[in-house]
Amino acid sequence: MGHEASPLLPEKLPKVDTTIFTVMSVMAAKYDAINLGQGFPDYPMSAKLINRVKKALDAGHNQYLPMAGYFPLRNEIANKVADAYQATCDPHTEITITPGGSYAIFTAISVLVEPGDEVIIFDPAYDLYEPAITLHQGKTIRIQCAFPAYQIDWSQVKQAITANTKAIIINNPHNPTGQLLSTDDLEKFEAITNNTNISIISDEVYEHLVYDGKCHHSILERPHLYSRAFVCFSFGKTFNCTGWKVGYCIAPESYTAAFRKIHQFNAFCVNSPMQVALAEHLADGNDEYQQLSDLLQEKRDYLRNQLSQTPLKCLPSHSTYFELYSFQRVSTATEIALAERLVKECGVAVIPVSEFYKNPVDNKVLRFCFAKQTTTLSEAANRLKQFKW
Repeated sequence: MGHEASPLLPEKLPKVDTTIFTVMSVMAAKYDAINLGQGFPDYPMSAKLINRVKKALDAGHNQYLPMAGYFPLRNEIANKVADAYQATCDPHTEITITPGGSYAIFTAISVLVEPGDEVIIFDPAYDLYEPAITLHQGKTIRIQCAFPAYQIDWSQVKQAITANTKAIIINNPHNPTGQLLSTDDLEKFEAITNNTNISIISDEVYEHLVYDGKCHHSILERPHLYSRAFVCFSFGKTFNCTGWKVGYCIAPESYTAAFRKIHQFNAFCVNSPMQVALAEHLADGNDEYQQLSDLLQEKRDYLRNQLSQTPLKCLPSHSTYFELYSFQRVSTATEIALAERLVKECGVAVIPVSEFYKNPVDNKVLRFCFAKQTTTLSEAANRLKQFKW
């Protein structure tokens, strides 16, 4: 049966292709490779939390909840941030439940960015930020973190600010490098943004995955920064349920009001049984997320020990699901070329860190996800030990 030609569509993201995460996951499936690329656990989440979802389903929590989210869950989040960060947030006017952390970030960008506005981000950067800015006709200003420690040079940030700077996006703990902002970093950030009209989007989805006795310092801890910020979180990372796509945004009342104006015409609300289950789980004193650091550090250290028996050099991570490894001393291949070789010839999928940059960068670094079962990490390490570099 013949079809008429479809109307031409406007190309709103002409320079955006399929993400590297999708590409590497497809290759991993094709070559039966172990996937240490995409950031999700391959081990079970809390059985107690799963049972609470079943209970919520059976109890009839299957219809729309309020646009801002299930209030008992918002109230528990307020209690949680008070305990974790000594921060006071009004669950009525400052907390909104969202379908994932990425949605919260995208909506915050939607609130802030108008045509011609500039938004500063830091390379290597999570791949959502620039496309969302572009869709709203903003301009992305990218500042590279100093390799190999991936630290922010705040003097560069100050120099990059113009009359058109609308916002700065920070990612702390940082994906893909696993680095953390210090109190000194936040003091410098505060000094730069004080007495300006610059807003902040703070991506803190890995807040509880912090290792080596270090601390995550949230924007919520600093009133001057929080007064101009959207702070975005994810239950997917907190309770190992990335497929649930439940997150939340905390922001001052005026920012939250603007956020909800957009949210109400997009998702409107988030799946009900998961919200009810999460509220009960938190209210029951289930702070298992506070044990996440020990669990994940054990996995990180196991993989680190195993890969020390390969030519790869560890660039230490202090947070997230990820650790970076340099192959500079054993190969002149580009990051993407070696990553593709590893999938095809070694049966291990990883992510080239160059894909987190806008401008061409080839530091010879690959990102490994260690949020996997020990058997998965062991098999991947054994394959890498046998690989002919």
